[in-house]
Amino acid sequence: MTLKVYTSLLLLFLVNSVWTRTVRQVYDELDPEHWSHYTSECPQECFCPPSFPNALYCDNKGLKEIPAIPARIWYLYLQNNLIETISEKPFVNATHLRWINLNKNKITNSGIENGVLSKLKRLLFLFLEDNELEEVPAPLPVSLEQLRLARNKISRIPEGVFSNLENLTMLDLHQNSLLDSALQSDTFQGLNNLMQLNIAKNSLKKMPLSIPSNTLQLFLDNNSIEVIPENYFSAIPKVTFLRLNYNKLSDDGIPPNGFNVSSILDLQLSHNQLTKIPPINAHLEHLHLDHNRIKSVNGTQICPVSIDVAEDYGLYGNTPRLRYLRLDGNEIQPPIPLDIMICFRLLQAVVI
Repeated sequence: MTLKVYTSLLLLFLVNSVWTRTVRQVYDELDPEHWSHYTSECPQECFCPPSFPNALYCDNKGLKEIPAIPARIWYLYLQNNLIETISEKPFVNATHLRWINLNKNKITNSGIENGVLSKLKRLLFLFLEDNELEEVPAPLPVSLEQLRLARNKISRIPEGVFSNLENLTMLDLHQNSLLDSALQSDTFQGLNNLMQLNIAKNSLKKMPLSIPSNTLQLFLDNNSIEVIPENYFSAIPKVTFLRLNYNKLSDDGIPPNGFNVSSILDLQLSHNQLTKIPPINAHLEHLHLDHNRIKSVNGTQICPVSIDVAEDYGLYGNTPRLRYLRLDGNEIQPPIPLDIMICFRLLQAVVI
């Protein structure tokens, strides 16, 4: 199970590098004597490197609109400009686009021509971070694998906007203006292959509803969440990395065994209001509890198995797997209790 999870995560973390191999293959097939042709059709405002013939670099040019995109382009870099609109005209010939970076522009929802994005049938990566969007743009191309909308002004997610995005593996909505009311029970419907969901730095007071069941990484840092509903994680049985740093969680807001979930390997609860360590699962490997209100640590109480059993386990037995424990910023005084070391034989670092 752990091997399968790490394999999936490795695919997610390395997905941004896959395109470089594809580009290399395309480049190897090109005849060098055709480079002059590629350069001649390059928009005057942009740069078309001969060594990267399927890429168009128009970043940091002070552009106010998107230039005409040549048909050969797969990778389009338009970040750090003054672009306000996305219209259909520049993309008439750009039927092979895989990657568009429009980060750090001035794009609004009203500036996106209706249907222009959904017509990009091969688009895999769409970056619209640091713009002026007030809602998730729609409709979107069904081919998308990554959608990054961080640091906008998004407060609304249109109904059904994700319903056909079965290929999407990453959705980044962090640092927007989302309230609980924006996340309905069917908001994420259709995201059957989503692996990472980032809703950190919004204005949520509750855990979001109906997270896609295949989600591996759930980031909810810097919200105002106070309560974890009973059996919340049974609906997302594959969740492996869970971040709830900088929220308002207290002991009363966590149900018994709320985080005793076998799939969770990395649990981050820093900067909350906890006074004790919540029950954890023996599979947990990293636990962040710094800057809470914890006064003491009792290894006998927090050990996922009985101390007697833990003491009998060999190095390669079924001992609890915790390797990293962070407790600094609490009211705990060293030394570390001996029963902590007896229980968690694989501990490599304890910050206190």
